[in-house]
Amino acid sequence: MSRPVRRDPGGRPTARPGGSSRWEPARPAAGTVGPPVALQPGRGKIEGKHYLPSTPETVTWGELPNALTRPVLSIDSGATVTFDTVSPEGILGDQGRDPDAFLANLGVPPSEVLADARAIAASGLPHRFGVDAPHIITGPVLVRGAQPGDVLRVDVLSLHPRARYGIISTRHGAGLLAGEFPEGGPPESDADARHWQRFRTVTTFCAVERRRGRLFGSLTGASGGRARFPLAPFLGVMAVAVDSTTEVIPSTSVGLHGGALDSRDLGIGARLYLPVQVGGALFAVGDPHYALGDGKIGATALEGPLRATLRLTALRETAARAALGALREPFIETDTVWVTMGRDADLTEAIRRATRSAVLFLQSRVGLERAEALAYLSAAADIGVCRIGPGAQTAFCRIHRVDFTEPTAAKPRLHRPPFTRIAVGAAGAAGDAGDAGDAGDVDAERDLEPAVPADGARQPVDGERPAAEHSGIGTERERVPRSASAGTPRSGPGERADPDAPGGPGPARPDAAAAPFEPDGVGGPPP
Repeated sequence: MSRPVRRDPGGRPTARPGGSSRWEPARPAAGTVGPPVALQPGRGKIEGKHYLPSTPETVTWGELPNALTRPVLSIDSGATVTFDTVSPEGILGDQGRDPDAFLANLGVPPSEVLADARAIAASGLPHRFGVDAPHIITGPVLVRGAQPGDVLRVDVLSLHPRARYGIISTRHGAGLLAGEFPEGGPPESDADARHWQRFRTVTTFCAVERRRGRLFGSLTGASGGRARFPLAPFLGVMAVAVDSTTEVIPSTSVGLHGGALDSRDLGIGARLYLPVQVGGALFAVGDPHYALGDGKIGATALEGPLRATLRLTALRETAARAALGALREPFIETDTVWVTMGRDADLTEAIRRATRSAVLFLQSRVGLERAEALAYLSAAADIGVCRIGPGAQTAFCRIHRVDFTEPTAAKPRLHRPPFTRIAVGAAGAAGDAGDAGDAGDVDAERDLEPAVPADGARQPVDGERPAAEHSGIGTERERVPRSASAGTPRSGPGERADPDAPGGPGPARPDAAAAPFEPDGVGGPPP
């Protein structure tokens, strides 16, 4: 006997066959308050100086920029940009490319469907499901003055969930257990967007709830089981353009340009460093996540659209070396960790690459010898997997910054009577000199740390103005056509000019970011 499909009070089913979900905003769990309504394009607070929505004119589907991609926005180095990103879940071919119909099957009312997702799905943008990469990529943004050899620093200032739900999909041929999941038969040969059920993709729906001031994903199974887990949003894809005029760069790629890093360390407060390969950097984002476990063992994370405010700063060699040492590849920095990455078809080799990068960083940035760096990593670093499954694997090496932080006060010394100093002789003098040298090294290391206000106060995010002032694409209140802009001269000893930051180039690192869906906050960086 078939299992009955549960329905919401309006009569709509709350679960797709083969999946599980719940959409019950009228009946929140005890002690919870659901977040506000969907964050539609241009509505709500726009925190950046510039605003870049996702429209058919400002996105690509499944492709990252190369040297010939025309920018949709040009900014000065150090400026802030608010991106409205779109999740592909609900608009892909195996879901009918109709977000209204697909989400209605899950009980989502039309008012909760994002207008930009509708527009992209209906736009006719070419996309071949199962052939092209799935992500909706917003951009690119040209950073004036950025040149090959520079490093683009991306500061993640805020991340706002735009919807009260997220989607986790299990697709045939994807994920660590491909061939075992989805359970059931393979896709039918005539499956297409009109007959999308024949792809036999399994969709799991997660409602977003607010509980004790934090946002959670709530997954209710068809048999009544329930899981609740905290949201830790981040952008799965952040990239600069690849220096190629002919190559199509899929959004699933990972390399020196960044790409589908899928690192949950990229939450609020993180900094991502990417080597610039073409003039203007041409930075793009996509693949927004609400939550992801290390490894991404299924086909997707908890996918959901985000409003992200980022600061883009081009660093010259002096500033880049102060931050990265000799490392010139994607690198993540938070208040607590440094993260290097490696990618290869073989997981062991991907881990080796992440480890080699960590050794180089510790040698050139912190001052350890290579053997000492490897010894430290073996004793104290965390090795893990960002993404695993068919194809290339992505691994990480996570270094805890507290292991390299020394107190500012001088170490206390025991008083030595004269006889003791005479007895130890030259050995004692050598010991004192060694201690003094160590103190000097600590000071030198401290000079390389990011500046943080002594009182720990949060730095304000640029441009907290009404949304009407940010209705355009491009420079403030003005649309920028898809054409390259002339660069501006370099300024300062290490960074490009920063017109936004009070007091000149090199904005101070924010200790916290504005809470998503004000006043509902995710609560800072992911754990």
